[in-house]
Amino acid sequence: MANLVAALASTHHPFYLKATTSPPEQRIPQAQVWKEKIEQYRETLTHTKPDVLVMVGSDHFHQLFLDNYPQFLIGRAPAYDATFYNEEREFGLPKYQLQGDEAMSRFMHQSLLDQDFDVAFSNELKIDHSIVCPIITLRPDNDLPVVPIYTNIFAPPLPSPKRFYDFGRAIRKAVMDYPADIRVAVIGTGHLSLELGGPRQFMETGPDPVFDRQAINWLRNGDIESILANVTHKSLQQNGNATHGFLNFVLMLGVAGQQVADHADSLDLFHTMEAYFTWYLEGSQR
Repeated sequence: MANLVAALASTHHPFYLKATTSPPEQRIPQAQVWKEKIEQYRETLTHTKPDVLVMVGSDHFHQLFLDNYPQFLIGRAPAYDATFYNEEREFGLPKYQLQGDEAMSRFMHQSLLDQDFDVAFSNELKIDHSIVCPIITLRPDNDLPVVPIYTNIFAPPLPSPKRFYDFGRAIRKAVMDYPADIRVAVIGTGHLSLELGGPRQFMETGPDPVFDRQAINWLRNGDIESILANVTHKSLQQNGNATHGFLNFVLMLGVAGQQVADHADSLDLFHTMEAYFTWYLEGSQR
């Protein structure tokens, strides 16, 4: 059986690469500390020596639209083209091709179906920055196969926070039941409080710094009970119109189990709070 060695949850700020590789005179004041925090976070994945990355993200209306938006979707392709034109233009993200793992994707798809999650699939999935960004920050060599999983955090009605948590637990079981002696890390990205195109965009802090501090404590402590008792779709909307990305963090607690994070870090980038968490699981060295 596969060894689930780590679960990692982070934000996926698309300007990280540009912010840390631009000429020094063009960099934001936080660029150096941001780079240092990312390099420390990257090491938490590197030392677990994974063979495969299961990557959880959400399509930003690049290929999934309101005419047909699945709640959960898994890629089953041998390879995935990555980065859309607007992401190249606006964020300076490079194009990628990610190697897939068809056998593991198909096994996980069947396992998730068997666990009562009606997961859609795609043999022609293209990857956007919700997965490209953690490749850049955590595995810039892009040398490992991936199993991409997309969740719906944008197109209501959305699954409940409890459903996201349970889906994370199902992903954990699917990985651990995979009949191969490999080391697997699950990486998921989302948001804390975030406003896109609304009146609270680009303020001195994220739109709800109180929620951000509380959410970081919940995640650091593995406190799923408090999350499920306090977080609803309505409350997330009040925290910021794009804060539903926090549901992917809830999912990652399902993957990690209820344990204190081995690595927890954050960075206030004036308009959003960046956050980075790692949980070491069975088969890894703490």
